Amino acid sequence: MSGDELKKIIADHLAWLQGKAEGKRANLCSANLCGADLCSANLCNADLCSADLRGADLRGADLCGADLCGANLCSADLCNADLGGADLCGANLCGADLCGANLCGADLRGANLCGATNISPITNAQTLIVPESGPFFGWKKCQNGVLVQVAVGNNARRSNSTGRKCRAEYVKVLQVIGAEVGISNHNGKTEYRKGAIVRCDKWEEDRWQECAGGIHFFLTRKEAESY
Repeated sequence: MSGDELKKIIADHLAWLQGKAEGKRANLCSANLCGADLCSANLCNADLCSADLRGADLRGADLCGADLCGANLCSADLCNADLGGADLCGANLCGADLCGANLCGADLRGANLCGATNISPITNAQTLIVPESGPFFGWKKCQNGVLVQVAVGNNARRSNSTGRKCRAEYVKVLQVIGAEVGISNHNGKTEYRKGAIVRCDKWEEDRWQECAGGIHFFLTRKEAESY
């Protein structure tokens, strides 16, 4: 997409936001905006679903309420961008700069924040679903639909990324439902037996790496059953 075409779309979108008859909501769904200069652009409530925004300059852009579901924002500059209430479900924010970005109310389910920089403490807090300290319980599904209830110990390191899948450094098996022993779906070797302590081979400290080292589980039985 040429720079002139993009400017026209943004101008029409601004007119739409102002309620003018000639206005038109920006439809940039699946658009190739790789490296685009969108600094301070007003794309509030725009459709950017699955757009390629890799390396785009979005400093100070108004993306409040925008549909960025599945968008690729890898290495994008989002410094001071307003993403309040934006749909970032499944978006790739790997390596993005989020310095001063407003993510209040944004839907970050399944978003990839691995390697993103300057993630605010409030974003960290809003996406964290595991208790920061103390023991708690979880559920995991093993081979052949066997369910395992686990307890995460007081001193066990734990995390979740932007989704519902959680990780822990080690767990204690409280019960196994459907068999005497649960066998890991991941490697086909790790066993979960009632009363046993199961430790991961290598713990990954970066919480944004959802599928990295750790014992994986969900907080509720229903989530584990449907996984």
